[in-house]
Amino acid sequence: MGLREKKSHGGYRSLKSYQTTTLVYDLTVEFCNRYMTCSTNKSYRTYDQMVQAARSGRQNIAEGSQASATSKKTEIKLVGVARASLEELLVDFEDFLRQRGLKLWEKDSLTAKKVRDLAYKADKTYETYRSYLKDPETAANCIICLIHQANFLLDRQLVSLEKLFVKQGGYSENLLRKRLEFKNNNRAIEQ
Repeated sequence: MGLREKKSHGGYRSLKSYQTTTLVYDLTVEFCNRYMTCSTNKSYRTYDQMVQAARSGRQNIAEGSQASATSKKTEIKLVGVARASLEELLVDFEDFLRQRGLKLWEKDSLTAKKVRDLAYKADKTYETYRSYLKDPETAANCIICLIHQANFLLDRQLVSLEKLFVKQGGYSENLLRKRLEFKNNNRAIEQ
């Protein structure tokens, strides 16, 4: 690859992790608009933090993917930030349910399985999950299922990125290797 050729990067829109975090973000915004009261400053802060955590989960995947052209290390870091943001959001939804005396679905409940099975639909969108927003308990649990799916995908993505980084090195390492090859080739020509 010549120095002027671009390394492949971007393409985040086709990543299942990005698609799932987009659903998490959109559904979280709708959930907060419907079920989080903003009458007090304290309530607004939680509302805002939940929306920002969902947004961070999505945006850091996009940013990391773009940064991958020059820094695989930055890509790994940003995907890790996305994962951490979603974990924060997961705890917020669990807190929402607990503090209101609402039920957290068991992992193997029929309803949770129905939501998880939607992940296999090829054309899933916000509309696929819209019916689950009918009440706060169902909505929170649906989003929790999606967060678990996104976290699973991000964990796999991180493992893959780390293996690739170990195998191929980073941008700086590869530039240094090319620079050393260039210097060694020029010395050989001069001799």
